[in-house]
Amino acid sequence: MTAIIGMIAVILAIIALSTGAILGNVLQDNLDGKVRETAENVLFTNESTAVRVLSTGPYTDGTVLVLRTPTSGTTGAYVDGNTARVLTAEQVADILQAVSDAPSTSAPSLTVDLPGLGDYRVTVAPTPSPDVLAIIGLPLSEVTGTVSQILLTVGLVTAGGLLLLSSIIAVVVRIGLRPLRAVADTATRVARVRMDSGDVSITERVPESETDDHTEIGQVGAALNALLDHIDASLSARQRNEELMRRFVADASHELRTPLASIRGYSELSLRDATLSDTSHAALERIQAQSLRMSALVEDLLLLARLDEGTELVYGAVDLTRLAVEAVRDAQAAGRDHEWVIDVDDEPVLLAGDVSRLHQVVANLLANARTHTPPGTVVTVSVHREGDTAVLRVHDDGPGVDPGVAEQLFERFARGDASRARKTGGTGLGLSIARAIVDGHRGTITVRSRPGDTTFEVRLPAKPADPA
Repeated sequence: MTAIIGMIAVILAIIALSTGAILGNVLQDNLDGKVRETAENVLFTNESTAVRVLSTGPYTDGTVLVLRTPTSGTTGAYVDGNTARVLTAEQVADILQAVSDAPSTSAPSLTVDLPGLGDYRVTVAPTPSPDVLAIIGLPLSEVTGTVSQILLTVGLVTAGGLLLLSSIIAVVVRIGLRPLRAVADTATRVARVRMDSGDVSITERVPESETDDHTEIGQVGAALNALLDHIDASLSARQRNEELMRRFVADASHELRTPLASIRGYSELSLRDATLSDTSHAALERIQAQSLRMSALVEDLLLLARLDEGTELVYGAVDLTRLAVEAVRDAQAAGRDHEWVIDVDDEPVLLAGDVSRLHQVVANLLANARTHTPPGTVVTVSVHREGDTAVLRVHDDGPGVDPGVAEQLFERFARGDASRARKTGGTGLGLSIARAIVDGHRGTITVRSRPGDTTFEVRLPAKPADPA
C-alpha cells in the first residue's frame, strides 16, 4: 500500500509541477502582451522626462519607464499608486544593461531584477525619433503570486486527497486480503501441529466463506483445504500402518518366543549327551548362543511394541538416587577396567515411574559407556534435582559419538558403528528402548558429544521434595 500511495503522490506532484509551469508560461505571455501594449501607448507629447510621461497617462501600478533623450539625458521612474517616483541610478543601470545585452532592440520582453522592486518584464517602446530611447516594463509579482497560490492550493488538495486515498485503499486492501489472512491463520495453526509421530488429525480448515472459486485468494483457500484433506488422510493411513506394524511385531515376537525356547531347551538337552563329538558339541553351543541372542532381540522388539501401545509401564514410587547407585555398582562389577564415579545429592530424588524400566534405562546407558569406550575411561553418573525435574547424567571422557550418527542415535536399529562384525555389535535397539521408556514417563533423553566429553542426559518429572 505504501508503494501505491508513493507512486500516486509522485504522479500528482509531476502533474502539479507541470500545471504550474504551463500556467506560469501562459501568464507570462499575457504579461508580455500587456508590456508590448503599454509600450505602444506611451505618450511622448512634449515630455522630456520619464516622470512626466508616467504622470500624463493612465499607467497601472508598478509600471516602469526609462527614457533617454538628447536634451534631458537618461531618467527612469515607476508608478507607485497614483504617483510617479524616480528610479535609482542602480535600477536604471540594470535595465539599460539588460537591454544592451539583448540580441537586438526588437527582441521579446526581458526579465530584469530591480533592487527594491523585484522582477520585471521590460521591452523597448517605439519612439518618434531614433535619438530617443524608451524602455517600458511591468512587474512579475502578479504572475509569481498567482503561480505560488495555485501550487500551494494544488499541494494542499493533493495532500488531503492522498490522505483520503490512503484511507480508502487501506480499507479496500484490508477487505480484499481478509480471505488471505484466513488462509495464513489456518496455515499457521497447522504449522504448530506435530506430525512426526502418534495419532495426528488435522481439523483446521479455511472457512468456507473464504474459499470463493471466483477469486484468486479464494482459490488458494480452497486448494489449501484440499491439501489439508490429503495430508489428514495420509496421516490417518500412516497411523493405521504403524498400528498394524506394531501389532505384527508384537504378535510375531510373541509367537517367536515359543520356538526359540524350544530351540534353547533342545540344545541344552543335547549338550548333556556325553557321546557328542567335539564338532557337534561346538555346533550346539553356537546354536544355543544364537538362540539366546535372537531371544533377546525378540524380547526387545516385544518391549518396544508394548511401550508404543502404552501398556508396559507399571507406576510406583522410584528413588532415582538409589537406582543410580545400584546401577553403578553393577557396572563396576562388569567393567573393572573403567573408573566409575557417582555424584548424587544428600537428599534422595524421588519420582513416579516404573522402577524396573528406569533401571533398564540407566543400565543401558552405563553398558554403552563401558562397551564403546577404551579401558581407563572415567564414567561419571550424577543425579540431581532441578526445580520440578529429576536429572540423571552419564558422562564419560571417551572418544565420543560420531557426529554423523548423533542425531539418529535414538532411532531403532541405529548404531554408532556401521560394522555388524565388531565385538561390541548389538541390535541397535538399546537406546531406542531407553527413549521409549523415558517418553512413557513424559521425560526427555538427549546426548551431547565431542571427543573427550560425552554426556547422556535424562530429565524426568520429579515428585515434591517434601511428600508431606
